[in-house]
Amino acid sequence: MNRARDWLKQAKRDLEHARRSRELGDYEWACFAAQQASEKALKALHLARGREVWGHSVLKLVEALPSVPAELIEHAKQLDKHYVPPRYPNSYPEGAPADFYTQKDAEEAIRAAEEVVRYCEGHLAESGEGA
Repeated sequence: MNRARDWLKQAKRDLEHARRSRELGDYEWACFAAQQASEKALKALHLARGREVWGHSVLKLVEALPSVPAELIEHAKQLDKHYVPPRYPNSYPEGAPADFYTQKDAEEAIRAAEEVVRYCEGHLAESGEGA
């Protein structure tokens, strides 16, 4: 059973969670949710192409796809920066992650995730797997 639609559905929910977190001022969580949305959308695309992939690096998931636009690679690099630091205080010399994240960080991460999800969704729709 191909679960690509399930992964894409959750990616879209994670992206919406990122937007809500931004509105609440929870910028670190907005960034992490944006990273998660991208990771899950890319896993959906890989599943739709018959490949099950593991790992959490958005960049590695993008690089495993053929002929991706350079902008997608740049978005992936940006989003990977939000996998660990938004969640763990020991990512910083002192202070909580919330002390370091800004609205601008959240907006940039969400924009990057929107592009990744849109790219994946478009390719899934072409294959008949879109949600």
